[in-house]
This record gives sequence, structure tokens and C-alpha cells, in this order.
Amino acid sequence: MPLPSRVYFENPVGRIMEHPDEYAVIQYHAGERALDCLQAFLRHTGQLLRLHGWNRLLGDQRLMSPYTPEESQWIVEYWLAHQNQGQAVYGAVILPEDEFARLSVNQVMQEAQAAALTYRLFDNEAAAVAWLKQVPAA
Repeated sequence: MPLPSRVYFENPVGRIMEHPDEYAVIQYHAGERALDCLQAFLRHTGQLLRLHGWNRLLGDQRLMSPYTPEESQWIVEYWLAHQNQGQAVYGAVILPEDEFARLSVNQVMQEAQAAALTYRLFDNEAAAVAWLKQVPAA
């Protein structure tokens, strides 16, 4: 994992960090999630991006369990539609190791095509970071 400067937020869902190269790093923890914890986690991710005026994030979902239908619905209907307030956001997503989690991530990302989120899915961190560094910072 890249060397983030500091932890911005952490809860049972995962950890959000500020990277010195001006992007957010979000790492999901293993295990089931409570919807309200996921909502807080993703709202804090949006707050961090807005706080710094950043438009890039590295999503490390390697340990993540599949999204529930309720989580998927909330991510598409609320978070992706409202968190960036019209600013384009670029996300490099490291895919989960769990095959069912990969499927749920792919489904959410397909439904998110209308959101102002440009994302790429990666199997390894080095490729994800390399792509993210090519994206112009806001």
C-alpha cells in the first residue's frame, strides 16, 4: 500500500487515509458491514475529497466481502449521485479477492456509469497507483 500521510477516518468498514500525492486511499476491512457504518465510511470519503479539493481516490477492496443489495442500492442512488457535487472523480479500484465480492463491485460500477465517476478496476496495487498518477489532479 502507498505510504499515506495520515489516517483521516476509520470504522468497522475500513480506513480512509490522505496520501501525500493528493488522493484519498480507502481500504476496506474483511467481514460483514452494517449499512450505517458503510454510509458513514463513504460520506467521510466524500468529505475528505471536498476538504482538499481532490478528485482522485485509490480504493483497496481486496479484503472486502460482497455488497448487500441494500448497500449497492445506497451506493448508486445516494453516494455516487451526490458525493462529488458535479466534479469529476477518478477512482482506481483494486478488486476484491473474493469472486462474489468482485461480481458485486462490477455490478455497482456498471450502474454508476451515469455518475461523474471515472474508474478503472485493477488486480494489483502497482497498476492502480500507476494509472491514478496519470490522472490530472484537480
